Amino acid sequence: MSSSYYADALEIKPDLVKFMQDIIRIPSLSSDEGAVVERIRDEMLKIGYDEVTVDPMGNILGRIGSGPRIIAFDGHCDIVDVGDPKLWDRDPYSAEIEDGKLYGRGASDMKGGVASSVYAGALLKKRGIPDNVTFYATATIQEEDCDGLCWQYIVKEGGLRPDLVVITEPTSLRIYRGHRGRMEIEIHTSGVSCHGSAPERGDNAIYKMADIIADIEKLNDRLPPRDPLGKGTVTISEIRSSSPSLCAVADGCTIHLDRRLTIDETEDTSVAEIRALPSVQAANATVTVLDYAVPSYTGLTYPTRKYYPTWETKEDEPPVLAAVAAYKRAFEKEPEVGHWTFSTNGVATAGMHHIPTIGFGPGHERFAHAPNEETEVEHLVCATAFYTALVEEFASE
Repeated sequence: MSSSYYADALEIKPDLVKFMQDIIRIPSLSSDEGAVVERIRDEMLKIGYDEVTVDPMGNILGRIGSGPRIIAFDGHCDIVDVGDPKLWDRDPYSAEIEDGKLYGRGASDMKGGVASSVYAGALLKKRGIPDNVTFYATATIQEEDCDGLCWQYIVKEGGLRPDLVVITEPTSLRIYRGHRGRMEIEIHTSGVSCHGSAPERGDNAIYKMADIIADIEKLNDRLPPRDPLGKGTVTISEIRSSSPSLCAVADGCTIHLDRRLTIDETEDTSVAEIRALPSVQAANATVTVLDYAVPSYTGLTYPTRKYYPTWETKEDEPPVLAAVAAYKRAFEKEPEVGHWTFSTNGVATAGMHHIPTIGFGPGHERFAHAPNEETEVEHLVCATAFYTALVEEFASE
């Protein structure tokens, strides 16, 4: 790679890597991101961002430039927990580097994207931000708990509506253009409790649910595949029941569904197909889309439904074409184009607000939420180079 973007990114590699290690070493579970936000703020100020703000929810937005065309890079700074520490070969928060790989919780998902987008700002300060562009690097919160909630707030309450959003979740340095949506649903059956020694006197809610469980499995099997994002899925992730005691017939039973949505599947169609199941109707079961109302680390609660729409940007649309051209600028070769298996904040930017959105990030999706999470240091450099090239390509459109 001999482009000026890559050469510039190599020059700032030591600072970029140190910053990445620093933010890996700060645990930042959802609703507890305050400390890492402060560290990111310090780095933006050191780099010389024109403006750095933390909104009332707790998202941090760094701005460079003041042109009419706005490009924003999204990277969530919250992480999932480490799980069983025994499954890790090293301290999950050590940010150790070995054989060119940086290890730690958040290395791929997704503090690498945060670090690289923040340091793209450093390169833009060096190269000069195009006059017609405003660049934002954002480190957003609560994504692991509620995808896109941060961007619902930024757009609706903060009034920021970029012309292009770049999701910096891990893509293995590929250009991604969408993913399936998802939603969380509960089904509840009611019964009548009685003493367990005479179950015929009651009406067991668990037995009613048994037929529904079988029908949900069959529904998953018959959901059709749809290109390019693949088939939708539905799975039962939790079951619970209620009764006066363990020596009584259950008077209530609830299952929790994880529903993944592909092209042309919506909240309404997904709820309707579940309510139409013969077992659901026979049991007079209730079907409910759940709500999210958990305070952020600042104490602000911003309620939303747990419905996260599918989104796709077509390969021949300007955002993807600009990303392909920027990749060629940065690396002097053709990129690979694909889509994520998991969900991102794109459910809000593209799925809800219809803002042009693409994805490109360091690290690999397969390491997300896994023990021994890692990303290549080289990926951080390459992502920084690409983001800088994309801003300049965006300016020239």
